[in-house]
Amino acid sequence: MSWLILVVSGVLEAVWATALGKSEGFTKMAPSVVFVAGLALSMAGLAYAMKELPLGTAYAVWVGIGATLTVVYAMITGAETVSVLKVLFLLMIICGVVGIKSLHA
Repeated sequence: MSWLILVVSGVLEAVWATALGKSEGFTKMAPSVVFVAGLALSMAGLAYAMKELPLGTAYAVWVGIGATLTVVYAMITGAETVSVLKVLFLLMIICGVVGIKSLHA
């Protein structure tokens, strides 16, 4: 259960990071509210997962999922350019997350 919650928390990290960018310095209400809610839920999930998972493992997986999804979303929406090297490096992050999970199993 901790792994599932950790993955959902990583997705929520991407949500709050994207909302933070869209809030334009907290001047837009809707993205600001999404940011606060996403941040609170993401942190709560990370804290829950760390009850059973080692700190380093949980944090690395959480950040890896959040960072990767944030960049992928930005690429899909056109806010970030797509390149072969960026995709390769994102795949390396994903492989690292899978590798960490497989070591912990």
